Formats: sequence, structure tokens, C-alpha cells
Amino acid sequence: MTDVAEQSAAAIKPADEVNYLKLFLGFGGMVIGQFMAILDIQIVAASLPQVQAGVGASADEIAWVQTSYLLAEVVIMPLTAYMTRLWGTRPVYVACCLLFVVSSILTGLSTSIEMMILLRVVQGLAAGAMIPMVFATAFTAFPLERRITASVIVGLIVTLAPTIGPTLGGHITEALNWRWLFFINVPPGLLAVFLVWRFGDFDKGDPKLATGVDWWGLILMTVALLSIQWVFEEGAENSWFADDLILWLTVLGLLTGAAFVWRELTYRQPIINLRPFADRNFSLGIIMNLVAGMSLFGGTFILPLFLNQVRGYSAAEVGSTMFVSGASMFLTGPIAGRIVRSMDPRIGIVIGFALAAYGVGLGHAVTAQWGFAEFAALQAIRAVGVMIAMIAAQSMTVSTIRPDLMKDASALMNLTRNIGGAVGLAVLSTILGVQQRVHFTELSNKITIDSATGQAMLANLTARMSERGLAEAEGAARKAFSFMIQREAVVLAFGDAFFWLAVGSAIAAALAILAKPAKGQFQTSGDH
Repeated sequence: MTDVAEQSAAAIKPADEVNYLKLFLGFGGMVIGQFMAILDIQIVAASLPQVQAGVGASADEIAWVQTSYLLAEVVIMPLTAYMTRLWGTRPVYVACCLLFVVSSILTGLSTSIEMMILLRVVQGLAAGAMIPMVFATAFTAFPLERRITASVIVGLIVTLAPTIGPTLGGHITEALNWRWLFFINVPPGLLAVFLVWRFGDFDKGDPKLATGVDWWGLILMTVALLSIQWVFEEGAENSWFADDLILWLTVLGLLTGAAFVWRELTYRQPIINLRPFADRNFSLGIIMNLVAGMSLFGGTFILPLFLNQVRGYSAAEVGSTMFVSGASMFLTGPIAGRIVRSMDPRIGIVIGFALAAYGVGLGHAVTAQWGFAEFAALQAIRAVGVMIAMIAAQSMTVSTIRPDLMKDASALMNLTRNIGGAVGLAVLSTILGVQQRVHFTELSNKITIDSATGQAMLANLTARMSERGLAEAEGAARKAFSFMIQREAVVLAFGDAFFWLAVGSAIAAALAILAKPAKGQFQTSGDH
């Protein structure tokens, strides 16, 4: 292991020996591919009805357009460190990017939901392999003084891509059609392939790793991750453990997960190196990345859902409203990098997550009348906070990790963020469902048709219906009364979901205090 560490440390050249033009062109190509890979998680979110109609899918089937992509990503992410150590970063990245481009074209040409789901799995496998390689390259190919800049670029892509996904997807679908959600990947994908192949000579592979592959570890990991991800994706919709499949998949996921950890800690050549978890900063950083994933994907999930369900916005209108988050992150990126560079990363984490908690906490007071103007402040504050927290957390997480463990650390970090997103969506879906029923019961008991308030509301509604010339004015008024109670319950449930997102961000801010001071430590670990 000492030899590996020395080789890895030696591979990181001093600043005066680096060809920055070649490095930034090669790394830039990887960033382009990473942007597409993350963008494709959410780009279909605002256009699922159009995709559903295009391939003749049912409401249950169309959800798998996103789910299959995420499941494939989660399975492949931990394997990227092993693949790049075996073959080298450049050939693995180029192969995955080409596969992503080809599968994007074929997905756009899909004529059935089965064909689309299968191709989205292929897309997800390619995308999931591309994402961790970018982060690992940022912290191994760049000299120490340039790593924060590279981290800012990566952090900007990670936060910006899923935020503008619904915006871009909605406008593409309205301007062209849903098939272009996938065809749009072709030009930037080919550009990424060219740049990485021409300039991305970051490292060399070690063919000796092809012997003694940890097949049992691979099988156990795949079963565990697929089971757990399925539980998070489908649990809320199927009443969690009341559903036999969810219950048994949870048991299977826990058992295979425990067996996988034991296997990786005892096998001579593990498929996934778990040693980064021995570092306290890394372990705390993993928790923060989990929360960051929940906040990032949770916020991107809950806002479009509210605007669509409560306000009845179209895909383009939802996209335009969500643009505030993307713009805020884009403008904050360079500033966030300077903030993180100039202070202890722990301070940046506290500031970032505190801002995110405050911003998303504003949504606790949401009403049915909230639209673009009301959500603008919430999105801007939350986006700035998430951007600062993400960059600072990434810096702190790997601040004391040895260079030879960086690829493994990167894969685990990206996996955690995706799992955090899945957990966030599952928790939010459960909160919305449970709290909607709770608030509906409370409102129904408080404002009944027989109560004075209910009678006044019913009389007012009946008068309005009569003015419109409806023959059954009272019956229509009673339906409208029930609808108003139901909508108010939905709005209150969204307020609760915003509140718990804020609580999660506040907890992450508090955890930063437990981290070790990182200033100067990364330099030491990288040079020993």
C-alpha cells in the first residue's frame, strides 16, 4: 500500500510542471460530460406527460423513465474507482461518454415504454460512471492551489444541472418535442469525447488488477444498492412496510449490505475500498453530502410539484420559476470558491447550510397564492447556501484523504449524494402524503358545513355559482367547498415538507463543528 501511495502522490505534479492549457481542456471535456449526465436525471421531469403520450405508457410505467436511470447510476458509481485504476481515466471516460451518446440517440427514437426503460438503464450506467471520475480528477490532476477552483467548477455542475433540468426540459419540449430531450446530448457529448481523448491523459491503468476480481463483492453490492434504492423510490407510494415487497427488499438490502461490508473489509483486493471511512472528516463529509443531496434534489422535486399541483403551472412556467435557483447558483459559484478558499471549510459549511435552512424554511409559510415572486427569495437564498455548503463540504471531506484513496472517496461521495437524493424524495413524498391526510382531517373537523364558518363559506360559494347561471348551484358549491379544504390541506403539507428540509440543513450545519481543522492537512497527506 505504501508503494501505491507514493506512486499516487508522485503522479500529482508541482504547479510549475503542469501544462494548464492541456489540463483544462481535458478536464473541461469531462465537465461537459458530467453536466449532461446529471442534467438527464431531471430534464424529463417537467415533460413526463408528453413522453407518456409519445410511447403509450401508463401513469405507473412512465415513472420508470427516471427511476431506471437512477437505479443504474447508483449501481455503477462505486465501481468507477476500480475501473479507472484498472484501465485509466481517459479510456474509461471516453467509452462511457460514447455509450451515453449512442444510448441517448436510441432513447430519443424509442417507440415503446419497455424500449425506453431499457435504454435509460444503459444511459444511467454510462452517466453514473462518468460523474465520479470528474471529481476524482479535480483532486488528483490539479496542483493543491488549483483544487478549490476545480472543486468550484464541479460543485457548480452538480448543483446547477439538476436545478435547470426541468427548466431546459420544459422549453425544449414546447419548442421542439420530447425526443429532443435526448437528442440534445449528441453535440456536447461528441465534443466531450474529443477533448478528453485528445487532452485527458491524467493517469495510467494497472492491468494486474484484472486478476482476482471481487465478484462476490460486486454481486452483494449490486443486490444491496438495487434493493435499497427500490425501497426509497417506491416505499412512499406503497405504504412502506405494509407492502410485502418493500418489507422483504428492505431485509434483503440490509443483509446483503452487511455481507458486502464484511467482504470488502476482509478480501485482499476489494471491488470498493472502504478505508476512506476511517478518516473522521470523510465520514462527517459523507453525512453532509447525504444532506446536501436531500436538499438539492428535494428542493428541485418539491417546488415543481407545488407549482403544478396547486398553481396549475405548465412545464414552461415551472421551468421559468425554477430558473431563479439555477441563476443564483451560477452567479454564486466563483464567490463561493473564494469564500471557501479564504477560511476554514467548517465555517463555509455552517454558513452554507444555515443559509439553505433559512431559505427553504421560508416555505413553511407557503400559501396557495404563492408564485414566481414569492418563491424567488426562497430559491435564491437556498441556492446560494447549497452552493457554498456543497463546495465547502467537498473540500473538507477529502482534506485529509490520501491521494491513493481519492478515486474511492470520489465514488463514495457521489454515491452518497445520489442516495441522499433518493432518501430526500422518499421522505418528502411520505411527509406530503401523511400530512395531507392529517391536515385534511383537522380542517374537516374544524370547518364543517354545519359550523358557522362553513355555512358562511357555503353561502358565499352558492351565491357565486348562482351568478354563473349553474342550475345545481348548491351542489356545485358543496363540491367547491370540499375542494377548498383539500387544497388547503395540500398547501399545509407542502409547508411541513419545507420545514423538515430546513431542519435537515440545520443539522448538517451543526455537524461541521465535529470535523477536524483541515487547513494544511491535505498538503501533508498528499506529500508523504
